[in-house]
Amino acid sequence: MTAATQTENQAKADGYDDVYFSAPDGLKLHARDYGRANPETFDRFPLICLPGLSRNAADFHDIALKVANDAEAPRRVVSFDYRGRGQSEWAKAPEDYNVVTETEDVLTGMAALGIEHAIFLGTSRGGLIMHVMSAMRPGVIAAGILNDIGPVVEGAGLAQIKTYLTRETKPISFSDAARVQKEVHGKAFPALKDDDWLDFAHAIYVEDKKKRLVGNYDPKLLKPLMDMDFSTPLPTMWPQFEALAANKPLLVIRGENSTLLSEETVSEMQARAPELETHTALGQGHAPILHLGSLPGLIRNFLAKCDRRFAHPAG
Repeated sequence: MTAATQTENQAKADGYDDVYFSAPDGLKLHARDYGRANPETFDRFPLICLPGLSRNAADFHDIALKVANDAEAPRRVVSFDYRGRGQSEWAKAPEDYNVVTETEDVLTGMAALGIEHAIFLGTSRGGLIMHVMSAMRPGVIAAGILNDIGPVVEGAGLAQIKTYLTRETKPISFSDAARVQKEVHGKAFPALKDDDWLDFAHAIYVEDKKKRLVGNYDPKLLKPLMDMDFSTPLPTMWPQFEALAANKPLLVIRGENSTLLSEETVSEMQARAPELETHTALGQGHAPILHLGSLPGLIRNFLAKCDRRFAHPAG
């Protein structure tokens, strides 16, 4: 049995299929596909999960299993590894790591998987991709969940992300990595238990060829972040948000201790989109871990509401 076959068999045992497709510039990109062969999912919009800046499809594994295997309303779930993350190939230049290119990659992946419309769940950068997609291809998004992200990104939050992504600490084991993550993020995430921190570490790190733990991403993708000037306000995306929220169900989840999405921004989002649903994830920061606490039930109820609306559009 080849290593590739072993990996594929393990993925199936873990509840998903590994799928690969080519980006417009030829890079080989990866996604996890849950529930694709279950006929009970065929009459529901799939859920597409988009991770944060340096994160990957593994972030959504637990919530994807819950959604795909729901006893009453199973649903196909696809989570993408952007270029340079997870099992996707690395780009040649740092300039290729940008939200517009990654949006085009997601649209290409959807076409390769035969998905025309979907409900989207975007964490951090994933939510920015949803904003860009609403301008490029608004009809693709049937409904959306924004996980700790909105049209205004706080510079203080981005500065924190830059700090922990560029720190010099090199964990020597996954248990050590869990300890490091707890030291860095523990104040913002008091809701997490020791097992959660270990899961957190496994989602972030992989072993390289020398058995060292490294972040599961191309270090080049941090260059745009390194070049950013956090002393000046970042561009906002209000027109894109209004397009995203127009005539479709939308839920915003904000971490109680988030520094990236402010309460003021959420209030303004509600003012511009009166049907917007909001939820605060207690004991979590940026970005909330979606399979913990009340969040799986919240997401389940939102998806059920979407199904009712799509089944009775005039209701």
